Amino acid sequence: MARYTGPKFKLSRRLGISLSGTGKELKRPFPPGQHGPNQRRKMSNYGMQLQEKQKLRHMYGMGEKQFRTLFSKAHKMPGIAGENFMFLLESRLDNLVYRLGFANSRAGARQLVSHGHVTVNGKKVDIASYQVNTGDVIGLRERSRSLTSIKEALENRTHLPAYLEYNDSAVEGKYIRLPERAELSQDIDEKQIVEFYNR
Repeated sequence: MARYTGPKFKLSRRLGISLSGTGKELKRPFPPGQHGPNQRRKMSNYGMQLQEKQKLRHMYGMGEKQFRTLFSKAHKMPGIAGENFMFLLESRLDNLVYRLGFANSRAGARQLVSHGHVTVNGKKVDIASYQVNTGDVIGLRERSRSLTSIKEALENRTHLPAYLEYNDSAVEGKYIRLPERAELSQDIDEKQIVEFYNR
């Protein structure tokens, strides 16, 4: 399945979650369409599980095949499958570029990575799904540091997660540890996703 390229605000309203992280999409907190405010459908267990899966998949901007493959990897790891899955998603290079503030959105971060602006431990990496390990240093190529879009994104950054360190003079960040579940989105119920894939 190809990545979703339709209207993001409509998708956010349908799923009931802000995919941009700003909350602007949810000024009207009901699904889009003529009958949006009056929809009172009772959702089945399968429907709730599917919705949670779609929330997380669209939040990280992934295709179904790639998403399922990553879940299978998380399921084989020791520990709680749902939390492992969230940690693997958070460890993707495009996501950490976004978290460090080099881009205003994950889509923008993905573009920075695929265009070759990002380095990991000093080496150029242009694969958005690259799994970053704890201790890795994420930076920008020398010629990329002067890009207006990156400067503006860094100026607009409002929050840096506790599991990242940022060196302003070197314009690089370090992934110091895996995140804790409490530091990730509370809008997602990962147990529903585990149940969806374990049907």
